[in-house]
Amino acid sequence: MKIPQTAEEVAYQLMDIFCMFGAPFILQSDNGCEFANKIIRNFADMCPAMKLVHGKPRHSQSQGSVERSNQDVRDMLVAWISDNNTKTWSEGLRFIQSKKHRALHSGIKTNPYEAVFGTAQRIGLGDSLLTEDMYCSTETEEELECRNE
Repeated sequence: MKIPQTAEEVAYQLMDIFCMFGAPFILQSDNGCEFANKIIRNFADMCPAMKLVHGKPRHSQSQGSVERSNQDVRDMLVAWISDNNTKTWSEGLRFIQSKKHRALHSGIKTNPYEAVFGTAQRIGLGDSLLTEDMYCSTETEEELECRNE
């Protein structure tokens, strides 16, 4: 996957994520640069039912939570890019999204994934009923079926 170079490409990548879980009712913009504003306009074109809200210029109270969230995602992407030895940040978006959806949300007293789907998100062998020995020694579907009985 190539790195998105235009606001339209970034909007398309983010809309892909929104289509997977549903678009927000409200999308708040932090009155960023023209590139960010163009992304927001592209969202409006792709999802006219979504309400676009712009924060007050230079108003830290309305911008603070958006800026903290943006910084959190940015930091997680930088770490993901480094850990995976890549420059293609857009490939990491789904991994970052998944990680954020597994984090406890203090307001709802659970994580967003469980709130939406009613069950914990399963990620790899750590969430499996198989032990590591069982996992390593399983070669066929029949062996897997026998282990699950």
